[in-house]
Amino acid sequence: MTAVSPLRRLLAAGAFLLALQAGAAPPPASWVDPDTGHRVIRLTDEPGSGSFYFNINAYTPDGTQMVYGTAGRGIGVIDLRTFATRLLVAGPVGGGPGAVVVGRRTPTVYYFKGVAGDPRAASLWAADIATGAQRRIADLPPRSGVFSINADETLGVGSYIVGDGEDYNGRQAGQLVGPGSAREPADKKTRMARRFAARLPMVVFTVDLRTGETKPLFASTHWIDHLQFSPTDPTLLMYAHQGAWQQVEKLWTIRTDGSQQKHINPRITQMEGSGHQWWDASGKRIWYDLHMSFGLVSYLAGIDVESGARTWYHYQPHEASIHFNRSADGTLFAGDGSAAPGAQWIYLFRPELLKDDHSLGDNLVRPGRLHAERLVNMARHNYRLEPNVQFTPDGRYVLFRSNMQGPSYLFAVEVARTDVER
Repeated sequence: MTAVSPLRRLLAAGAFLLALQAGAAPPPASWVDPDTGHRVIRLTDEPGSGSFYFNINAYTPDGTQMVYGTAGRGIGVIDLRTFATRLLVAGPVGGGPGAVVVGRRTPTVYYFKGVAGDPRAASLWAADIATGAQRRIADLPPRSGVFSINADETLGVGSYIVGDGEDYNGRQAGQLVGPGSAREPADKKTRMARRFAARLPMVVFTVDLRTGETKPLFASTHWIDHLQFSPTDPTLLMYAHQGAWQQVEKLWTIRTDGSQQKHINPRITQMEGSGHQWWDASGKRIWYDLHMSFGLVSYLAGIDVESGARTWYHYQPHEASIHFNRSADGTLFAGDGSAAPGAQWIYLFRPELLKDDHSLGDNLVRPGRLHAERLVNMARHNYRLEPNVQFTPDGRYVLFRSNMQGPSYLFAVEVARTDVER
């Protein structure tokens, strides 16, 4: 591959800046990032559009289509072979991570939407991605939504708050909440601290996707969030205790019959925090961001859900990302950067396990490191919007949303570096 010349780099940077200064015009359809040599493609035309939350499945089982959000217009579909887009479901659907999920067995998108005139009511729906046919599955318990669909598409899982207590979760800053009409604070840390302290009674429930029947799975006064079914085991569910990472026992798993409920990552140091967890494509491991302790050393950590074996990949402070993700073949990781000093990049990470020189001890963590490559300069991105990186199923692109040029759009960056000298 020929190196990018200084002149070509300067010309590319100039063209990119001219596009940024165009004002209300949409961002360029594609460009080569002058700082990285990787091609970036704008996938959506709708201002405010973007990808799902980083750990929510957005892809059809054959890997050829991706579902995305269209800023209140409804649910859109991208053909990953041509990058053509179309509207699948018109109108607003439920908000928050997991409000729209694509099935892993069939090309079906599941979503919940509100009921006119009743802000606490919602129903669960499904749409055939090929035909657009929509069907109502179930009316949901008050104040609830469904956030994950199991591997064989027989069950959905959701949660709700019992009673009429204030609900701080998932609402926009300044929105009226609860019977007392208190307003939600704008600062995320303040919102999370209030919600954590409230100890509102919650119920996690399942819904049968064939009959619409709902059943309680467990109850808690912890803030339960990030419900995620295994992508391969239809009976295994992961969930999280939400709140400040160092204050909660974060990661848990449970079977859909209510058995084998367990905390899978007990902390071993003071001020240890973990979060932003996801299943890898094999369904064998859960990965998460681990800080030992906050501000000291950080790892991208994985745990085998059957054996309990742990792997920790160290990353540098300037490579901190809001979310990480892993390619389907397990060879690469990606990160979306953060507001930390020097970390405003979309990253590609190549993992390296350290050689074990006959260590003594049982059940030891397997250590490694991440080697970072910068894919996209995100210096103009406002990190109050989370980019939510995801690999495409074929591993050719890393997808992310960004407001680097004004409104949010969905973008793809090629994993392979572009030879702009050709």
